[in-house]
Amino acid sequence: MTRTRFWWIGACLAALLLLGPTSGWPHAYLVKSAPARRAVLLRAPTRVQLWFNERLEPRFSRVSVWDREGKQVDSGDVQVGPDELIRLSVGVPPLAPGTYTVKFRVLSVDGHVVEDQFPFTIRESQ
Repeated sequence: MTRTRFWWIGACLAALLLLGPTSGWPHAYLVKSAPARRAVLLRAPTRVQLWFNERLEPRFSRVSVWDREGKQVDSGDVQVGPDELIRLSVGVPPLAPGTYTVKFRVLSVDGHVVEDQFPFTIRESQ
């Protein structure tokens, strides 16, 4: 191969990389949450909320809150939106001090399922 041919192949590969999809991560991912991942709170939240980078499919998106003993403690009123289709939330009753785990499984409009979990802690107020 000649030097010119190598140059053209390199230029074509660079063009493919530059003109390809701009999204490097095609699935929904958690952008932020309230409470935040590993947050330590002095007051229990009344609702756990999660925001994603893509719109969610409400019928296939779930979030739940579990205590340290493995008991589900949320109220079960899972919602996507309704004003923001990127927000998933669930209500929680008054929670005692302790560590809780938020588990979620979402289906974004691109058809991919993402599942993850994170803890947060409620400290006793002094």
